[in-house]
Amino acid sequence: MNTVLTEIIARLADFEPVPYPVLSLYLNAQPDSVGRDSFDVFLRKAFAERLKTYAAHAPERESLEQDVERIRQYLAETLRPSANGVAIFACAGADGFFEAVQLDAPVDEHRLYIADRPHLYPLARLDERFPRYAAVLADTNMARIFVFGMNRLEREEQVVGQKTKRLKVGGWSQARFQRHIENYHLQHVKEVIDTLDRIVREESIPHILLAGDEVVLPLIREQLPQSLEAKVLDTLRLDINAPEREVLDATLAALRHKGGDTEAELVGRLLDEVRGGGLGVIGADATLEALQRGQVDELLILAQADLLLNVDHVAPVPAGESDEATPAERAANHLVTLARQTAASVRFIEDPLLLAEVGGVGALLRFRL
Repeated sequence: MNTVLTEIIARLADFEPVPYPVLSLYLNAQPDSVGRDSFDVFLRKAFAERLKTYAAHAPERESLEQDVERIRQYLAETLRPSANGVAIFACAGADGFFEAVQLDAPVDEHRLYIADRPHLYPLARLDERFPRYAAVLADTNMARIFVFGMNRLEREEQVVGQKTKRLKVGGWSQARFQRHIENYHLQHVKEVIDTLDRIVREESIPHILLAGDEVVLPLIREQLPQSLEAKVLDTLRLDINAPEREVLDATLAALRHKGGDTEAELVGRLLDEVRGGGLGVIGADATLEALQRGQVDELLILAQADLLLNVDHVAPVPAGESDEATPAERAANHLVTLARQTAASVRFIEDPLLLAEVGGVGALLRFRL
């Protein structure tokens, strides 16, 4: 997960309900076919429709009007041209509350929610879909170490060794030369690992992807300490001079593929815990109760919120809530918010079949009652 984004989500989860409209706005900021943002029409229509639902001069409407103006100003003056998405949370009536997140990761669609607290489910899902991780791209002479997060490069360092050359006749014997090369490669790999270890500690990196040639990758795996080896998800072949975007796309695809493998294992573990009467619950009602008691260690919920079943009663509609959110979306948001409030981790399950038989949601527990 992205550390900064995770902290923002935690603040949003702790937001206390207020009697004023709280806006949660998600915009896809990718340029259209002519290079322009495509959200202006959506905003004009969405803001006009929501304002009509409040009486003229009512405190709620005045708060909403201030938020609309501030959001328009922010988008006009502060949104980076390179941003692919933006999430804005605002409530002028709540001491001018305003939180904006510009994203290099794309937001799927424009959505505006109005409730008594932030709607953070889409942001939490983005946080997991585009996690922070380190990627090492190496050969026997150079290594490039990247930190990626939220679909962009956050940091890059290089480890460059001194190239060796084969000597002419009269120089070292072949065997001695080979030992020299092997020692050089080993020293280079150790420098790479030392640099990687420092970056992983400084950045609190949870996952590592290794890429490179057939010579250096086995050496790196042999020399990795257990603390780093446990974080390695996969190895792949990439040219040392591969462009940054190619490295990001390839490593993110590998990360998600491995995540898919562990996704099935995680759901299998949940079902085993439930079958054995252990630390697991399934279904919306049991999961909600466990979250309210602070029992949940990890919430497992379908990434497609509209596929959740039997959840209409999970999150009652507060006064002033926009009908933009479906009952399933409100339920998903409520469950994820409770998880964040109780320091439970959240895993969004992309394969809808894995949780289909249990209504789309379950949880691994910290303790039983």
